[in-house]
This record gives sequence, structure tokens and C-alpha cells, in this order.
Amino acid sequence: MSLTDKTAIGILWNFSDQLLRRGMASLVTLLLARLLLPEDFGLLAMVLVFLTIASAMMDSGLSQAILRIPKLSPSDASTAFFSNIAFGVIAYVLLFAAAPMIADFYAEPRLIMLVRIGGLVVLINAFEVIQGAMLNRALDFRTRMKAGIPGSVISGIAAVLLGWLGYGVWALVGQMLIAALVTTALLWWWGTWRPSLTFDTTSFKAMFSFGYKMFLSRMLDVVFVNLYVLLVAKLFAASVAGLFFFAERLKELVINQLVTAVQNVTFPALASIQHDPELLKRAYRRILQVMVYLLFPAMLLLAALAQPLFMTLLPERWLSAVPYLQLMCIAAVMHPLSALNLNVLKVKGRSDLFLGLEVLKKVLICVVLAFTWRHGVMAILVGQIVVAVLSYIPNAWFSRDLINYSIGEQLADFMPSLLLSGGLAMATWLVEPYLPWSPMMKLLVLSGLAGGLYLLLSCLLRFSAWQYGAAWIQERLSQRKVENLNAS
Repeated sequence: MSLTDKTAIGILWNFSDQLLRRGMASLVTLLLARLLLPEDFGLLAMVLVFLTIASAMMDSGLSQAILRIPKLSPSDASTAFFSNIAFGVIAYVLLFAAAPMIADFYAEPRLIMLVRIGGLVVLINAFEVIQGAMLNRALDFRTRMKAGIPGSVISGIAAVLLGWLGYGVWALVGQMLIAALVTTALLWWWGTWRPSLTFDTTSFKAMFSFGYKMFLSRMLDVVFVNLYVLLVAKLFAASVAGLFFFAERLKELVINQLVTAVQNVTFPALASIQHDPELLKRAYRRILQVMVYLLFPAMLLLAALAQPLFMTLLPERWLSAVPYLQLMCIAAVMHPLSALNLNVLKVKGRSDLFLGLEVLKKVLICVVLAFTWRHGVMAILVGQIVVAVLSYIPNAWFSRDLINYSIGEQLADFMPSLLLSGGLAMATWLVEPYLPWSPMMKLLVLSGLAGGLYLLLSCLLRFSAWQYGAAWIQERLSQRKVENLNAS
């Protein structure tokens, strides 16, 4: 099987995994929104800021390092595994000790137990990181899906039950812990890799020389991505933080579904052709065109139909989050472009440039926040859009040098999808308030009409992504026909 076929099949498996897991997560989130208060989501948002930092410390970039090693030895994998366990223990101990200070920072004493109990997820995930990375390296996303879906289902059922019984924010914490525990256990049950009792100091130094820059970049990204939630939670009431976090969670359910699926597969696949710049450029162009073709209409139509979506699925107390979600979706349009350009740096082993760009982006975030935080949540979100647009330019600059993929070429590749999906989303948003239908009818008819028009027009205009998909499907059908003829 060719690398293209392996990558495409891997993306399909990973996307199916993301679709089912995110679909389950979306359903559970909507059910919990009916059982819990915005304040409960606000408390979880405060906790997750620090749990995410601890998780980044646990990983320390080693999972990324082993994905790009051309010939990975058993000793390399075992060294990374035991290093992650050690880093996980250190991260949890620091988190446990810092819990009272976190509670004092927010003036919320309930956070002490929430941080200490919720922090156990860091220890659980320490046993999963390398096992999952080995599956990613083998492009075995089917096993990841088999392990992830039961974790999502079981934890979702448990969370809804706890919410129905009145446990409030503990329903959200329970969901997080149970999902991590079940998924990790099943990955070890079905995964074939097992560590040996070896630790190679030389191997650790080599991996960490790449990984620590990824770790610092990840830490910066985690701190500053969560800085928005931290700032909103500190400056405003827990209920406002809950609305902000809830909108962000809905946005992430959509954007991570595709971006994560593509990145998980393409990084190990493209790392194998990292020494062929021409082939690497062609592969990245195709990935960018396909990703934006799918993601742009999803994010922009979600923004356009946020009002009827909330009115259909959620209690009235959540409607204040609608403008938050709309602005977040607009900012998220730039995410796949920046993510793919940064992926070029990882594939080429330039973690130094990756770290430098992350530092530059964080400086930009601080400058924009300095002008916006005094003017409320909406101003902060407009600032996010500004940061997203300006961050793309330096991210794309190095793709020109490393694989000769210039900003001009990238604009030519993604602008058709952006203009078409943006025009349809704008028309949908303008028409929606004047239609004398129920919110559910608006949601179903307008999303179906806009989606159908997008597919039809992209076909008539011969978008590259449409042609790639049609050609790949036709090729697979032809191969299947030949296999059936040979079998008969």
C-alpha cells in the first residue's frame, strides 16, 4: 500500500474516531448543560488551565520526538515511556502542592479538592502517551478508535448520571478521569507495544534535545491559550467564565475533530519523506487544500447558525454565549493554516524555529490583551481574531524557506474555499432572523441548503480538494474492482 493510501486511510480512521468521540462529547456536553449551571463549567475552566499545563510537563515533547526518529529502537521507546512516567509524577506533585495557591488566586476554596482529584488524570495519561504515539507511528488509528470510543461512552454516561444526581462540577471531573482511565486501559489491552526494563541516557538526551523545545513551545501555547479563560475567570464572575469556556468547548469539538485527525496522521507519514522537499511540498499543498475545504464551511456556518443552534438545544441561560462562540469560530478559521505551517517545522526538525515562533506569538497576545482586557469579553475575543490573522504570517514565512511553499501560493490554495464558505455563511446569517420558522427548522434547512450549495459550487468551480477526493475514491473503486476480478 502506498504512503498516500496509508495516509488517507489513516485520516479516515482517525476522523471516524474523532467524529464518534467528539459526537459523543457534544451530546454529553449538551446534556450536562441542561443539568449543570454556567458556574459549574466556570469552575472546571479554572481547573483545566492548570491540568493542561501539568499534562504538557508530563509529555515534555518526547512523544513528538519518537514520531520523527527514522529507525526507532526498543530502547528509545522504553526510555521515552519511563521518562514520561517520571515527568508525570513530578507534575502531579507540583500540582498537588500548588492547589491552595490556585484556590487563593481565584478566591475559590472548592478548587483545592478539584485540582487534587482532577490532577490524577495527568498520572493516568502518563501511561498512555507513548503507547498512543507508537500506534500513531504505525498509522494504526483503528486501534486508537477502538480504545477511545468506549472511554467516551462510559465516561459520558457516568457524567450524565452524576449530573442528574446533583454532583455539579464533579460530574465534569468524573467524566475526565473515567475517560482517561478506560482509554488508557484499552490501549494497553489492544496495543502490541510493551516497554522493556531499559533506560538509555544517550537516547534520552537525543530525544530531549528535540523534545524540550517542543515542550517549551507547548507550555507557552498551553499557558497563553488558557490565558483567555484564566483572565476571564479572574476578572469576571464564575458564571461568565462558564459561558466563555462552554463556547470555547463547542468550538473545539468542531475544529479539533478535523485538525487533530489530519495532524495525527500526517506528521508521522510526512516525517518519512522529510528529505524530499519537492514531494513534501506537494503533500502539504494537498493537505492544506483538503483541510480548509472541510473546515472553513464548518466553522463559518457554525458562527452563522449559533443563535438557532443554542435556542434548539440548550436552556435559555446559555444564550449569552452565542456571540462568544461566533467570534471564536471566526478566529479559528486561521487555525488549520498556522497548524500546518508549524507542522512543517516539526517534520524538518526545526524545533528551535518552532519555539521562536511560539515566543513571538505570545508577545503578540500580550500586546493585544493589554489593549482589550479593560473593555470586556467581546473585546478580548475580537483581539483573538487579530492575533490569529497576524500569527499566520510568520508561521507561513518559514514554509517558503524550508519547502518553497510561499505565502502567495498558500493564499491561492485556500482563498477559493474561504471566499465561497464566507459568502454562504454571511448570506445565511443575514437571512436567518427574517425567516418565520422555528429555531430547529432554521437550523436544519439553512445548514442543509448552505452545505449543499457549497458542495455543488465547489464541484462546478473545480476546487482542487473536490478533485482530489473524487480521484482518490475513483482509484479505490478501480482497485477494488481489480481485486474482485482477480479473486474470481
